[in-house]
Amino acid sequence: MKKLLICALAMLLCLPVFSQKKAKGAASPAVAVPKAKNVILLIGDGMGLTHISAGMYFNNNQSNFERFPVAGLQKAYSASDLITDSAAGATAFASGIKTYNGAIGVNTDSMPVKTILEEAEERGLATGMVVTSTLTHATPASFVAHVRNRKFDEEIATFFLKTEIDFLAGGGKKFFEQRAADGRNLYQELKDKGYQVSDFTQKNASSLAPDPSKNFIYFSADADPAKASEGRSYLAPLSVLAANHLKKRSEKGFFLMVESSQIDWGGHNNESDYIVSEVVDFDQTIGKILDFAAADGETLVIVTADHETGGYAISPGSELGKIRGAFTTKGHTAQLIPVFAFGPGAELFAGVYENTAIYVKMRQVLGF
Repeated sequence: MKKLLICALAMLLCLPVFSQKKAKGAASPAVAVPKAKNVILLIGDGMGLTHISAGMYFNNNQSNFERFPVAGLQKAYSASDLITDSAAGATAFASGIKTYNGAIGVNTDSMPVKTILEEAEERGLATGMVVTSTLTHATPASFVAHVRNRKFDEEIATFFLKTEIDFLAGGGKKFFEQRAADGRNLYQELKDKGYQVSDFTQKNASSLAPDPSKNFIYFSADADPAKASEGRSYLAPLSVLAANHLKKRSEKGFFLMVESSQIDWGGHNNESDYIVSEVVDFDQTIGKILDFAAADGETLVIVTADHETGGYAISPGSELGKIRGAFTTKGHTAQLIPVFAFGPGAELFAGVYENTAIYVKMRQVLGF
């Protein structure tokens, strides 16, 4: 009897093992991916966790980052370097590949790779970008252009004539109008193509009212836009204006990329006050976009960065409303980068993953 009980117990203990072996070989049930009609990707160029923390503590310990229900971490290294640059980082988001530092929308063989913005256009979605750099800068360029080196601003500008992007806002008007290479006036060519074109010499950003029947472009500066601390204030209003414009442009949905470009520049300059003012401006923009998404109900909002800049730290002596920063470099670092998500499909962005996975996850949520 005792032997029978021992045998029976042994068989019971083995059952879970048999079940696990069977489960490993069995087909996994399909998991439905939540769908979003619209995706808004917000990039804080050079923004690491310390940059976010500094902005929060400076702003009375409050931040719109606290509104996100999902957070994760992404690995930002490039194909050529453990420490990426903005071109390779943005190309990873835009096209889902690791490429070399300096590459704009091309792979390691310098061959063009299709971007999520181009895919969205092919599927009838409206598309847009709002940035606080020039439109030909590395991050926005990586979503529309295909060149082997990020320094080719005039060549990058020509790609804006090859796309049907619905809403654009950023600096760099001179690369469209004052071209040394070919003498073309891309500013006029955009008008001839049917774009409603406005710039900083004509209207303030707050008074812009784009015609919903037309593609729209706003040049915020002839070269680099001003700092937030110098009065630049268009990022939040134009980001919301872009979202509403794109919503009117297509019933199929939209893809919008927003970049707070100059957080990175503050890091390169090792200027803590510059970083904090840009992060606070970005935080206000995030808040307005979250308000839009919450009211809309069909919009996925993602916030991340291409890399960290400055090796930034909050030093002893800092307090709420007063940040004392320190730096380890004037370049980039290889820190893991935070990712925040809100809206349909947000849960996909939890965990730790490659920066290229952001492209994959966005496509899944859009149903591509």
